[in-house]
Amino acid sequence: MAENYQLPIDGNWDVADMVAVSELVDAVLQVYEGGCERAQLLEAHRAFTKVMPAKSEQKRFDRDFEEQTGRSIYQTVKMARESDKRVIKGA
Repeated sequence: MAENYQLPIDGNWDVADMVAVSELVDAVLQVYEGGCERAQLLEAHRAFTKVMPAKSEQKRFDRDFEEQTGRSIYQTVKMARESDKRVIKGA
């Protein structure tokens, strides 16, 4: 990650779970810092949803992330799903 963010880490997560969450965060930030492969972003999001399957948890995490970064995981993934471009770039 380019900057230090305080991500809400669940005490029940193992190392693989933390890696999955941080890879999604990195992919979302890459979209706005020059671009990220669409497939990489969507795969990172799939892994994230396995770590955090409850929509309420995902929304809470996204709200916290957006407050800190100004970027929405939900909106970024939605943009990727609606695009047919290989590389997703944010505005």
